[in-house]
Amino acid sequence: MTSGQISALTQRLVLNRPFALESGAELPALTLAYRTWGQLSAAADNAIVICHALTGSADADQWWADLLGPGKALDTRKYFVVCSNALGSCYGSSGPSSLAPDGKAWGRRFPEVTIRDQVRAQMALADALGIRRIALVIGGSMGGLQALEWPWLDPERVQAVASIAAAGQHPVWCQAWSEAQRMALHSDPLFLAGDYSPEQPPRQGLAAARAMAMVGYRSPAGLAARFPRSPASQTGPASDLPVRAWLRHHGSALVERFDANCYLRLLDAMDSHDLARGRGDYLDLLN
Repeated sequence: MTSGQISALTQRLVLNRPFALESGAELPALTLAYRTWGQLSAAADNAIVICHALTGSADADQWWADLLGPGKALDTRKYFVVCSNALGSCYGSSGPSSLAPDGKAWGRRFPEVTIRDQVRAQMALADALGIRRIALVIGGSMGGLQALEWPWLDPERVQAVASIAAAGQHPVWCQAWSEAQRMALHSDPLFLAGDYSPEQPPRQGLAAARAMAMVGYRSPAGLAARFPRSPASQTGPASDLPVRAWLRHHGSALVERFDANCYLRLLDAMDSHDLARGRGDYLDLLN
């Protein structure tokens, strides 16, 4: 199954023991791909944990280059920065595109995971790296959901959180966009209920799902500002509209680097996110 390119600097945490999931299922073992920048202090108290978005990877220096590095907001001269590929993704961590005990890719057999499962995997990585205090957990979108869970699951270690474009409960609006994307994937004749061939993945369905996601990530005003109408666009062929080319580009780019079953598992994780699950009233929780 399709997996993304993994940096040569990527390391792997391998736990050869069962990893229990919130659903009650368990993975026979856990692999988490990760990268680090900077040095852990003698007191092991200068860590920053970065959590990536839906289709991201551990290569935060590539997708957050403006924030990560010497003298930047996430200063690698001062902090030990860690970013791992999320559980359920396809950039080196355990997920549908990784191998099951039978030597075949998990595919649709990979169990459902939650945001809490993903954070617990990240906690296991922090333990393995000897991190005693985390100065900041930061992330956006799916990573923002993980950032919100961190202080509830690991309150003694986390000192601050920065959650971007995320909420304590995944909104119904977002769940609706997720279901539309699932429908797009399932409508691809090559999807085969998730049992598709690695040589013939559901490219059209995944591209359509990505296009829907890109629309959902923007507001009407934001799209209008990015793709202003002009006399030429009003009279020319509809196929020449810049917004159409933009969506096709993002759809085509994703199918070259991502796995459809991983995409679905991560959508499920986001849709099930609720800080209040098992913790009481949501508003009381926020107070």
